[in-house]
Amino acid sequence: MSEDQAKQKEGYFTLSGDVNSDMVHRVFEAVAGMNDDGVETAHILLQSNGGYVSDGLCLYNFLANAPVNCIMYNGGAVASIAVILFLSGKQRYASETARFMIHKSHATASPGSRPDALNIIVEGLRADDARTESILRKHIELTPEQWGIHQYGDLHLNARDAKASGMIDDVRDFSPPKGSYLRNI
Repeated sequence: MSEDQAKQKEGYFTLSGDVNSDMVHRVFEAVAGMNDDGVETAHILLQSNGGYVSDGLCLYNFLANAPVNCIMYNGGAVASIAVILFLSGKQRYASETARFMIHKSHATASPGSRPDALNIIVEGLRADDARTESILRKHIELTPEQWGIHQYGDLHLNARDAKASGMIDDVRDFSPPKGSYLRNI
């Protein structure tokens, strides 16, 4: 196989914005296109402050099992449910100046909500936390102090912390070669 043939099987992509149904649709379309174009490895630069838990879980499950090998990069900020999406990568990298933030799920109840409605919200949040924490524990190893911060607040990790926890394989920039297949999702 020539070097040109090998390069044709790799693609470079940027994915940014809120994790929501629009992002789910964009990723589904992009992976279908990658599959049609013969892209075997997708290098994806992710920039997101998070969004909806169910959409993030859907994208995690989809990309972790996609017919394309996804390599994820954090070049700036990956936060909240976007961290779960990031963990779908079989290989993961972050720029030296990148950061990650993880926290428990949260919701806002309507003013005047009745106790039964509040109970439904609380049970949903607990279910979301159980699902996301199982994925976190599958991929990363935090210190007891870090898990304690995560339990009650926002846990921020820089690239060095992310590497120590196993969230990333190494500190490396997203750097598509000149002339490479490059698309925004």
